[in-house]
Amino acid sequence: MLPKHWRIGKLTIAGLFMGVSELIFCGAVLAAGKFWLGLGIDALRTVSFLAIVFGSQAATYTNRERRRLGATRPSRMLVVSSVVDVAIASAQAAFGIAMTPLPALAVGGILFAAAVFAFVMDFAKVPVFSRLRIEQAGMNRSTAVI
Repeated sequence: MLPKHWRIGKLTIAGLFMGVSELIFCGAVLAAGKFWLGLGIDALRTVSFLAIVFGSQAATYTNRERRRLGATRPSRMLVVSSVVDVAIASAQAAFGIAMTPLPALAVGGILFAAAVFAFVMDFAKVPVFSRLRIEQAGMNRSTAVI
């Protein structure tokens, strides 16, 4: 099903909002690692890897729905791929595979921060999408759910 009108300008603004939100999340996680946990540069590289992976997962679930997060169920394939992605990234970071290892508590803390980020971004996203008039209208259930 193709849209009747392409509103690239509005979609670009929405994409900028989501991208800047993720950038703020990643910056905040790095700042916490540097100033709160006192991590060195090598450990901060691992933190940045996890912030990007976990933040992208959070953004994926937030972006797939124009209404509130959880308004529709994600596809089984999306959930499975997310679990595998998070498990691989977590194992790499915890065991130091191709990067400096982090304590499991730090890995879990970044994952928790990404979950909080998803809900915060969702809270801010709905009014932004509403103001831009990016709506679910005209989409049936099969095309709305990723």
